[in-house]
Amino acid sequence: MMLDSGGVQMATALKHAALCLMLLPRFLLTAVMLWLLDFLCIRRKVLLQMGQRQKSPDDPPVCVSDSNRMFTLESLGAVWYGQKLDFFKSAHLGSAAPNTEVMLVQERRQVRILDCMKGKRPLILNFGSCSCPPFMTRLAAFQRVVRQYADIADFLVVYIEEAHPSDGWVSTDAPYQIPKHRCLEDRLRAAQLMLAEVPESNVVVDNMDNSSNAAYGAYFERLYIVRDERVVYQGGRGPEGYRISELRSWLEQYRNDVARSQTAVLHV
Repeated sequence: MMLDSGGVQMATALKHAALCLMLLPRFLLTAVMLWLLDFLCIRRKVLLQMGQRQKSPDDPPVCVSDSNRMFTLESLGAVWYGQKLDFFKSAHLGSAAPNTEVMLVQERRQVRILDCMKGKRPLILNFGSCSCPPFMTRLAAFQRVVRQYADIADFLVVYIEEAHPSDGWVSTDAPYQIPKHRCLEDRLRAAQLMLAEVPESNVVVDNMDNSSNAAYGAYFERLYIVRDERVVYQGGRGPEGYRISELRSWLEQYRNDVARSQTAVLHV
């Protein structure tokens, strides 16, 4: 019995060591970038260049005020956590969509994510939180997409743990200062604020095990599209990979494909 226990502990230790070796280069690169961004002259130049590269009104540039510290223990912990979730996520392009447990904010009823699908219609999953400035900045663009494509797709906002909690990696650019969720009621209260921001979308909250966040590697923010219970679009990790313009392009292509298939049926 002792040998079995020792073997399990050794396997766990080796797994953690392998994880560290695989994630360390990317983590260190990000850490160096955060350290450099604490030099305001570099930060302003980088943000200016990023803004110039953003050609779509759906993806307004990221804003980081001078007062925000980028290189802190809290920020490094958040970056490591997000990269670890991304590495271990079970959602991948072309694979079955994880059917994790969530709670409907308005009805206070537990469901699973795929319960929100309606037949063959694509389901757009938008993961984020009220303390995430890039997510909140692009929420208006997301709402425009919801209105434009509501006839062919369904939209679900999944409220996950706070990106910049007021008792963690604080961002003064966040429109709401919300502490870490200690219980499901905390998360539901925060999601009520989100519900007011996206009245045309359904809003659900992740459970306190953060099952959806882990399965989809969603932290800080992320977009997915699910169709026929499979992942057909996987957006990049936020903030740099979170692009509403890509979501719009996918939906526009899907609309064109549906129109062509209907035309072909009529001709037959």
